[in-house]
Amino acid sequence: MDKRSFFVLILFTLSLWGAYSIYAPFILSMVVAVLLAMATTNLTQYLARTLRSRKLATIVMVIFLILIILAPLIYIATNGVEYISHLDKDTISRVFLKIKSLTNHIPYINHWVDEYLQVDKISPYLKEITLYVTKMGSKGIGFLKNITLVITFYAVVVYYQERFLILLEALIPAPPKESHEMVDEVASTMEVVIYSIIMTALFEGLLFGIFISYFGFDGLLFGAIYGFASLVPVVGGALVWVPSALYAWTKFGGNTAFLIAGYSIIVISVIADTFVKPIFIKMIKEQLLHVKIRVNELVIFFSIIAGMSSYGFWGMILGPAITAFLFASTRIYLSYSNGIDL
Repeated sequence: MDKRSFFVLILFTLSLWGAYSIYAPFILSMVVAVLLAMATTNLTQYLARTLRSRKLATIVMVIFLILIILAPLIYIATNGVEYISHLDKDTISRVFLKIKSLTNHIPYINHWVDEYLQVDKISPYLKEITLYVTKMGSKGIGFLKNITLVITFYAVVVYYQERFLILLEALIPAPPKESHEMVDEVASTMEVVIYSIIMTALFEGLLFGIFISYFGFDGLLFGAIYGFASLVPVVGGALVWVPSALYAWTKFGGNTAFLIAGYSIIVISVIADTFVKPIFIKMIKEQLLHVKIRVNELVIFFSIIAGMSSYGFWGMILGPAITAFLFASTRIYLSYSNGIDL
């Protein structure tokens, strides 16, 4: 390396450090926006060809992103807060009585329930909880700001998508063919992930919303909540059906509560989430998008769970992307070091 190259390398390193010090709070939003743009590359290109305008295609894609992420969250926040704020002391008391009747003959747990689940002990907090719930909009400003940043960065990346992908491939320290394959692998994986997440959330939300509406609940609201909750690993659906079943017990009796619980566990959690979801991913990958990626659909499924466990809501995007990049970089490394082609 000559002096000029060394000097350019130092300047580039310093510029990266300076950029990081300025844009560190926005890096997560930028990365998520880039991955979303890569996931919707084919759809964006199709719209650009059909509409004969890159600007119109960008506008349509931004509206699409708002409708699938921001609009449901706003609906849940406004209508969900109204539902929760209507909870009163009598309702909570009836729920506690049902829990006590269920745990009455279970050792240790029954003593804990008798000691802590008393309305008199929590009544001083009911007013504070109600005030907190009604102010949830202000509490969620940080998350709303994060989503707004993601959508803004997404619009920029989508509009300059071709140039951005060329730059991204050029920055990868590998020959052009391998760098293109790495970017294409991540983009194809993200495309499968995004559409499978949307499809499974809609499917599970629809299953729960239609069923719960028969008992007088707001099917659209509870379906939307369940759809988002289903993205949470392991306990996601239970966050919705458990309180729904307890509330139904106080209003309609134990048979309705057990019916809601049984339906949620067997039909949605076991059949839909455990068995149907991986099938959805496989169908989207092979039949709908016709993409050939080397990451198995079960690996994608578990990478979504692992990503959300580590990064929260946006982990469903970051987990599969990191996994796909790991697989691609590992293949290139083995090919160069050992001549192994996976």
